[in-house]
Amino acid sequence: MSLEAGQTIELRVTPDPYVTVRYAGASGDFNPIHVDEDFAKQVGLPGRILHGLWTMAQVARAHTEAAGGPEHLQRLSVQFRGMGRLGEEIVVSGTAEAGEDGTVIVHSEAEQSGQRIIRHAVAEISD
Repeated sequence: MSLEAGQTIELRVTPDPYVTVRYAGASGDFNPIHVDEDFAKQVGLPGRILHGLWTMAQVARAHTEAAGGPEHLQRLSVQFRGMGRLGEEIVVSGTAEAGEDGTVIVHSEAEQSGQRIIRHAVAEISD
């Protein structure tokens, strides 16, 4: 495991215009707020919004890349706090601290345009 207490993690990703369509196909979640621009605007949204679980996957990705691979991620919990938008950079950042039995606990959040869209994320990383 390459992640140690005191280290910080960061991942920057900008969702492209087709990510919600690809994710809908992969997940089976074809809710029109994710795939239909006109519908999303008709229900009061600024346009199509990201799937929350896609955003959570970016948090998981940040942790697994920092830890040296997905096999090191033992647990992940998050709180969803905002709508993610297409075309605007998402920054996942966090700080690691020592856990029990040689694990590392990472506290992180995901921000987009100055708004936290995921907060209080906690990941448990092990060897």
